[in-house]
Amino acid sequence: MRITTLVVFIFFQICSIHGQTSIKQMNLNRGKYKVGFKHYTIVDSTRTYQIKNEFNNQLINRPIPISIWHPAKTKNNISKQLTVLDYLEVLKEEEEWKNLPNEFLLDWFPYLWNTPQNKAHLTEKVVAFSDSFFLEEKFPVVVYSASYQASSIENFVLFEYLASNGFIVISSPSRGTNTRWLEGGTIKDIETQSRDVEFILKEIRKYENIDFDKIALMGFSFGGLSNAITVMKNKNISAIVSLDGTERYNYSVLEKSPYFNLDKFNIPYIHFAQKDIPKEVLVNDKIPVELNYKFQLYDSLKYSNVSSYKFHDLSHSYFSSFGVLFTNRDKRQDKSDDKIMASYKLLSEHTLQFLNATLKNEQKAKLFIENSPYSNSFSESLISKKMKKSIEIEFDYKDFNDLAHSQNYQDLISLYKKVLTMHPKLQLKEGMLNTLGLRLSFHPLKIEQGINVFLLALHIYPKSANLYDSLAEAYLYKKDFKNAIANFKKSLELNPKNQNAIDKLKKLEK
Repeated sequence: MRITTLVVFIFFQICSIHGQTSIKQMNLNRGKYKVGFKHYTIVDSTRTYQIKNEFNNQLINRPIPISIWHPAKTKNNISKQLTVLDYLEVLKEEEEWKNLPNEFLLDWFPYLWNTPQNKAHLTEKVVAFSDSFFLEEKFPVVVYSASYQASSIENFVLFEYLASNGFIVISSPSRGTNTRWLEGGTIKDIETQSRDVEFILKEIRKYENIDFDKIALMGFSFGGLSNAITVMKNKNISAIVSLDGTERYNYSVLEKSPYFNLDKFNIPYIHFAQKDIPKEVLVNDKIPVELNYKFQLYDSLKYSNVSSYKFHDLSHSYFSSFGVLFTNRDKRQDKSDDKIMASYKLLSEHTLQFLNATLKNEQKAKLFIENSPYSNSFSESLISKKMKKSIEIEFDYKDFNDLAHSQNYQDLISLYKKVLTMHPKLQLKEGMLNTLGLRLSFHPLKIEQGINVFLLALHIYPKSANLYDSLAEAYLYKKDFKNAIANFKKSLELNPKNQNAIDKLKKLEK
C-alpha cells in the first residue's frame, strides 16, 4: 500500500453536516478519584524552533507544552472546576495564538465550526480541577502522542476518565521539527514526535507520584505511528494503546525509519480501528480499498500480544473527544450522534481495561481483554476483534542477569533452577559468569553479590579451576583469608599448573 499520511489526514478531516453531542451524554462512569489538571511549557535546549506566524528569522529553544491529568485532592477556596473553554485556552497557546480573543475561537481554527451546538460546548463543565494537588501515592503513567498537528488536550474526556481511575496522563502537542507545521507525515515528522515523547519520558522523572515501572504509550492517528517507533527504541515502556493509529494506514513510512526493528516491539499492543469506509467514500475520495482490511504491523509482529478491535459506529475523527464534540459529520458515512457517543464511551472503557490489565495486573481486566466482545456482552455489530499471542522470545544470559539483578544477586542457584524449567535451552557461559563475578567482586559495595555469582557458576561448572581461582580472589579482596586459601587450593587440585594460585598461596600462608 502506498498512500501518504497527509492524504489520509485530509480524508479523515472531511465533514459536511453538523452534529450535536455533550460530555454529559457520553455517560462515562468516573472512577473514585477527583481529577487535577496542570499545564505548563518546558524547553528542550538541544533543539531550535521558529514561530512561523511571527514572520522573522528568530530561533528559540524548542518549547514543549505539557498537559497533565492526575488523581487529585482539591481545596474549596483554591481549586476551580474547569470548562471546555479552559481547555481551548491551552489549544490557543499551542496553536501559537495565545492572545486570540475568545469570540474568534470557533471561526479561527479550521477544525472548529461556529455552530450553536459548538458554542454550547464552551461553557460545559469538565471533570478536572485547576490548582489541585497530587495525591501522595504512586500511579501508573500514560504518555500520550497527539494526532497530526493536534493539541495536547484533544482527548481530554478520555484523559479525565483514566485519571479518575488511578492513572496519570501526560500529553504534548504534535508539531513539526522546525515550526508548528509538520512536513506531511514524513520520517522526519515521526522522529520529531518520537523525540518529544522521549523528552516527556525524562520529564516524568520529576514526579514522585509516578510509578516508573508502569509506563504506557497511547496515541491517536499520527501519534500511533510515532509511538510504534518509540517502543522500538525504548525498553522502559510496558504497553501501547493505538487509537486508530496511522501505523495501520502508512506502514511503509514506519519501515523507512532507521529505528525500525520488529524484534524490539515486544510489549502488549492494542489497536482500536475505525469502521469500514463505505465504497462511495473510497471511490470519490480516491482512498485505497485495502485501508479497510490491511494491517501489516499486526500481521508482522511476533513477540507481542496483539489485539485489534474494530468499532463499527466510529469514523476516524471520533477517536478523540475533540472530534466527538466539535467535528462536523460526514453524511456519507458517519453514524448518529448517539451512536458516536456510545462508541466513544466503549472505546474509553476498553482502553481502561487494557491499562488495568497491563499496568495494574488486574485479573478481571485481563479476562476482559482476553474475551471476545460477544463474551463481554457486546454485539458483533457494534465491535469486532482479532488477537494473536506472542511467540516465545529466546531467553538468554542477559535476561537471566536482569532477573538476578532485580533480586540483588541473592539465591541465584534457586533462580537458575526455576528459570531452567521454563527455558531449558538457557546457557550461562562460564566466561560470562566469571567476568560478571569479577566486576561485582571488585566493587567495594558488591563483593557479596560477586561471590554469589561465582557460587552459581561453580554449581554449573564444578570442575572449573579458573572459577575457583576467581572466587578465591573475591574472598581475598574481601579479606576473608580462610576462604581465599581454601578456594586457591581447590583451584590447584583441578589445575596444578595454576601459577596465580601458587603465588597467592605462598603469600597467604606466610
